[in-house]
Amino acid sequence: MTDMKPVPQIFAPPVDIADGRLNLVGMDRAELTQVLVAEGFEPFRARQLWHWIYHRGVTDFALMTTLAKPARERLATRFAVRRPTVTRAEKSVDGTQKWLLRFVDGQEAETVHIPEEDRGTLCVSSQVGCTLACKFCHTGTQPWVRNLGPAEIVGQVMAARDALGEWPSPKEDRQLTNIVLMGMGEPLYNWDNVSKAMRIAMDGEGLSVSRRKITLSTAGVVPMIKRCGDELGVQLAISLHAVTDELRDVLVPLNKKYPIAQLMQACREYPGLSNARRITFEYVMLKGVNDSPADARALVRLLEGIPAKVNLIPFNPWPNTAFECSSNNVIRTFGDIVNAAGYASPVRTPRGRDILAACGQLKSDSVRRRKSDARDEDAGDEAVAAA
Repeated sequence: MTDMKPVPQIFAPPVDIADGRLNLVGMDRAELTQVLVAEGFEPFRARQLWHWIYHRGVTDFALMTTLAKPARERLATRFAVRRPTVTRAEKSVDGTQKWLLRFVDGQEAETVHIPEEDRGTLCVSSQVGCTLACKFCHTGTQPWVRNLGPAEIVGQVMAARDALGEWPSPKEDRQLTNIVLMGMGEPLYNWDNVSKAMRIAMDGEGLSVSRRKITLSTAGVVPMIKRCGDELGVQLAISLHAVTDELRDVLVPLNKKYPIAQLMQACREYPGLSNARRITFEYVMLKGVNDSPADARALVRLLEGIPAKVNLIPFNPWPNTAFECSSNNVIRTFGDIVNAAGYASPVRTPRGRDILAACGQLKSDSVRRRKSDARDEDAGDEAVAAA
């Protein structure tokens, strides 16, 4: 590594430095200005670089033509503009795309783009692994490794824009219009990095994703919910999945720490909550577990006084799971009860099941393939040794 001046520790470990250059992706405006001034650049250069990095998507300083050539050359020796590396790209028959992204320490996470007629939603991961161990979620069977840093979170959006050919950042006719923090991990357990990355994504002179089109999904980290509303003001989604503490303790173990009554009170107090800004409650439909008419009526009682809608999610099966998906008729009956009480209750159409990109499946396939590759490599080594 070349000799470098000290810079603020602004990334979650590991520090995103490779070949001696500091990655500028993931810095907010103040940090970008700070590191540039420390290198002798004028403060206004930060705004120029912001435009090139987040609006135009340029990674090569030589192409940043509003900067003088000597400045570009000096920047290239000290800094880099990096995305996570795409190590696998898959496309579903329904148009859903999934990218396996590798970070500088070799860890990986997946992000998914779901195209629809009136929008394009990017499902973003916030952690490598997950601490929550929700019983119906295959992703939750994988161990937590670490939080993702701001560069790794906003880098998922930028990598998707690369793949979609969506630079410069368009104002209209976007393929990527919405961001949902519903990928791997619990975003409220990585608040500092998630909130910083989303503020970068919302900046109107860069990626320019409206806060109204960003949804943060939590399993119910109650003390952080108000802070999310106060500091980010994004849409909120709650992974509920059960209407009693007894069942939710099993399905969503975090409930033992923050039971349903506390969670629902935090929802009622969410800043800016209104009929125009409803909370989405996610409810996975599990056959014979949480899908009875009595459950639907109990859900309606829980939602009383909360501007809300309910997303009914058909369970996405995975190998050796003990759960089955509720039948279409059962889901329809459940939804009719909720809808009759005044709460919209659409049934989420599973997307990307054929590439394991559906809800609860992220990165599971990647882990399985790595284990398979490792077994194949070990078998190869044994064959060579035996020869």
